[in-house]
Amino acid sequence: MNDYEIVTDSSCDIMPELLQLWGVCYASLTVKFDGDEESFSNYDMPFPEFYDKMRKGSVARTSAVNIESFKQVFEPIVKAGKDVLYIGFSSGMSTTVNSGTIAAAELAELYPERKIVTVDTLAASAGLGLLVYLAVQNKKRGATLEETAKFVEDTRLRICHWVTVDDLVYLKRGGRVSATAAFVSGVLNIKPVLRVDNDGRLETMFKARGRRAALKTLADQYEKYASDPEHGTVFISHGDSPEDAHVLGQMLAERFGVKAELITYIGPVIGSHAGPGTVALFFVGKER
Repeated sequence: MNDYEIVTDSSCDIMPELLQLWGVCYASLTVKFDGDEESFSNYDMPFPEFYDKMRKGSVARTSAVNIESFKQVFEPIVKAGKDVLYIGFSSGMSTTVNSGTIAAAELAELYPERKIVTVDTLAASAGLGLLVYLAVQNKKRGATLEETAKFVEDTRLRICHWVTVDDLVYLKRGGRVSATAAFVSGVLNIKPVLRVDNDGRLETMFKARGRRAALKTLADQYEKYASDPEHGTVFISHGDSPEDAHVLGQMLAERFGVKAELITYIGPVIGSHAGPGTVALFFVGKER
């Protein structure tokens, strides 16, 4: 079996210590608040502090991983005589995976005996994290780099992302919804439910009246799409809203007998666009 390491990026919203336990390296996207000189990575600022700044009106902007940063992650691995499988952030939301692919091609010229394979997952947040987790399990079962890459490609459009946001103002800033929709949503207490589509982009699917109804709608999509409702692997992420994330986890447990494998924060990279109060559900489905 060829010896390889799995690499991802910080948009996966998996904490570094857990990635280390999985044996996964990562490249960092960066975040900067308007008016600040310095950028910071996904894990430099405590998450509650980040969301508190957003609630007080600070606007955060994100930057993709650049080519040189990817080289700094990939090169030590290939220098050590191993190959690389990079499992990356959706090209529908970021240029990050494109930078990783360019970095891989440039390093291939310097290390022709090594392989650096990149996969655009069309996934984000803990949906990307779930796919990385499944790839790690695949590798542990003895799969080669090529076999694991094919597994990721074959599985990526079955990684379901269902999301509800608390306030559309953050998606409005990113141009994903209109100013009118954001205003009406706030006035009427409408909580949109979105999904990531097969192009790796967010699209609005439902409009729920109130938070509880929105969380129930997420659970309803699990019932509709999950390939194994009782035994599937479930990840939940949230934008500084742990209580609601646990309410969603309880709904799934009561209705389907499934326990969330991981409940995690949405880091600043994704949180800059989704905003405080976001709750997202990820699982393997029959389709997205």
